[in-house]
This record gives sequence, structure tokens and C-alpha cells, in this order.
Amino acid sequence: MRQSFYQFLMTQRNPEDYEPVAEFANNAFYDQSFPKQETHFDPLSKYLEENASYLPSMTVFDEAWRMYQECDQD
Repeated sequence: MRQSFYQFLMTQRNPEDYEPVAEFANNAFYDQSFPKQETHFDPLSKYLEENASYLPSMTVFDEAWRMYQECDQD
């Protein structure tokens, strides 16, 4: 079964790393409303656009999504 985007994103957490995807993961960890079971781009994108003030740019999400898709193909 495919892991959710959130599950993947949590593998990118690192409080000592200031790379954009790691910071996204660190902040998403504290987002109580993050759609943790979601595996589809559109609902995640909509949620982040409307609720994730901690995300400086949607390009960070796009990069994390690309990584998520690559991980799923392994």
C-alpha cells in the first residue's frame, strides 16, 4: 500500500536542517490539521494554499511532491 504524503514528508524531518523541504516537514509535523492520510496532489495543494502559512512558497511543496513520487516508484 502506498504511504501517504505526510508519512513520506516525515522522513524528511530534521530540526537541524534548514533546507526548504526539511523545514516544510518540520513545520508540517506541528500542523494538527494536516491531511495525514492524503495521497493525491490536488487536495494537498488546496489545503496548503489555504492553511499553511509556514510554507514560504508552493514550489517547496512541488519539490517535496516530486520526491514523494520518485520514492513511490522504487
